[in-house]
Amino acid sequence: MKKIAIFADVQNIYYTTRQAYGKQFNYRKLWQQISAQGDIVCAYAYAIDRGDDKQQKFQEVLKYVGFDVKLKPFIQRSDGTAKGDWDVGITIDVMEVASSVDTVILLTGDGDFAILLDKVKDVYQVTTEAYGVPKLTAKALIDACSVFHPIESELLLN
Repeated sequence: MKKIAIFADVQNIYYTTRQAYGKQFNYRKLWQQISAQGDIVCAYAYAIDRGDDKQQKFQEVLKYVGFDVKLKPFIQRSDGTAKGDWDVGITIDVMEVASSVDTVILLTGDGDFAILLDKVKDVYQVTTEAYGVPKLTAKALIDACSVFHPIESELLLN
């Protein structure tokens, strides 16, 4: 059975699905689709912790679905801008797991991950897949993955 690892950039998926469709992503439906293709050996959801009740309930749902939720504190800069991305953490986790799986699945539209997908394909000969909102996913990411799955209505909550 194919061994699969999933890495979800929660903030990216939240904002892109909201911007493109005005809806939220359906992580349960995604889990059902992917688990039908093989054995999910690890699944990480990377999020920012604002200490918000609604957000904490959502994180509990992710855990219930099967994700290991990794949180990073929300940082408000003195100039009013905010910081909180998981790019380095996701990259480290993908590199640590890639040698022991057949497929690496990344949920994001962030083109910064194109070089990561190219690297794990070349070094570990794994299949790389990405899920993203088509019009908000970087072309470099789409080109770098073995299979691109457009996030469309069937993966959204009604």
